[in-house]
Amino acid sequence: MSGEGVERLLELLVSRGGGQYGYEPVSQLAHALQAASLAEAAGEGAPLVAAALLHDLGHLVDGSEVARLARGEDDHHELRALRLLKREFGAAVVEPVRLHVQAKRYLCALEPGYLAALSEASRASLAVQGGVMSADEAAAFIRLPQAQAALRLRRYDDQAKDPSARSPEADHFLPHLRRAQAETWTPAATPDSLSAQTGATP
Repeated sequence: MSGEGVERLLELLVSRGGGQYGYEPVSQLAHALQAASLAEAAGEGAPLVAAALLHDLGHLVDGSEVARLARGEDDHHELRALRLLKREFGAAVVEPVRLHVQAKRYLCALEPGYLAALSEASRASLAVQGGVMSADEAAAFIRLPQAQAALRLRRYDDQAKDPSARSPEADHFLPHLRRAQAETWTPAATPDSLSAQTGATP
């Protein structure tokens, strides 16, 4: 565990996040800062603020999500940065990130009006992310230990697309990242062990 590791994650977000967030009217960085600001304002603890800030880091690994969406492909962005996140954080950060796409599918199935309220781009991505959950899928999802945190993260994600919103600079969230790292990292929370728990490919 290294404090420098979370600084590198923040640097990656800032250095690569200037591009447009898919087909949304904000940049990747603006979206991340808005989501983290919403989580902070709601009184969330450091792990979920960190998850909100970093939940779409997978989009920035190779920057190909727009091209993949245009081809009707899922870029699995919720999984693409897990290897980086697992080096610094435990399940309270990693699992909401891993599950935030599934949380959208769950809310589409269980909450009236949720699907209709999604942005056009989010509805388009839903189609390649598996669509609305079945009843069996929803029942399995909500039993997961971090499902409720993932649902809260999803709502911050959905709201964080306002081109007129003003958010703190990225450095504002560095203390949250450090606290989340200190609170959630344990010797068991290594890339290999968490991969086994989540079934994700490192």
